[in-house]
Amino acid sequence: MAIKIFIDQGHNPTGYPNAGASWYGQEEQDITFDVGIMLAEMLRQDDRFEVRLSRPTKDTVLGTSNATSLIQRVNAANSWPANYFISIHANASTNTAANGTEVYVYRLNTQANWLAQQVLEGILETVGTKNNGVRARPGLYVLKSTDMPAILVEMAYMSNPSDAEKLRNDRYSFALGIYFGIMRYFGFA
Repeated sequence: MAIKIFIDQGHNPTGYPNAGASWYGQEEQDITFDVGIMLAEMLRQDDRFEVRLSRPTKDTVLGTSNATSLIQRVNAANSWPANYFISIHANASTNTAANGTEVYVYRLNTQANWLAQQVLEGILETVGTKNNGVRARPGLYVLKSTDMPAILVEMAYMSNPSDAEKLRNDRYSFALGIYFGIMRYFGFA
């Protein structure tokens, strides 16, 4: 039986509720959409995986508010039901020196934590971002309301010039890093 992975590309298109951050001419929702599509294509090459995307098309809009957008993403994963939930994001900070990759989980020392650690290491190896660690964020709706191990990947900081360059020019490497992490987590690599 295939491992069912739900890939949630964070945020909606610009002009809709729950649109993401915008820095240096980049939109978070475009970055997350592209990385999610690439990751899904990599996983679909392996019949051990079945994949669904929260945003199968670039103009997919989920919900009519921030809250309902998050609810629709979680409900889609729970009703499938997915075995794992991976939410993809790009970070931003008013401190433009802030940079690196971090992965959030509901609770440390769980299956989600072990998956998060592998995904983090995969991104660090393929992209070369700074290691900001795996962190517990029990207040994040997509982590607390999913019925399966869930991680939220903050790939890099859109607000940092060096990270922004990577997010603009090397989205494939972010997808590849997440993919490598997933494969290592399952012992497939």
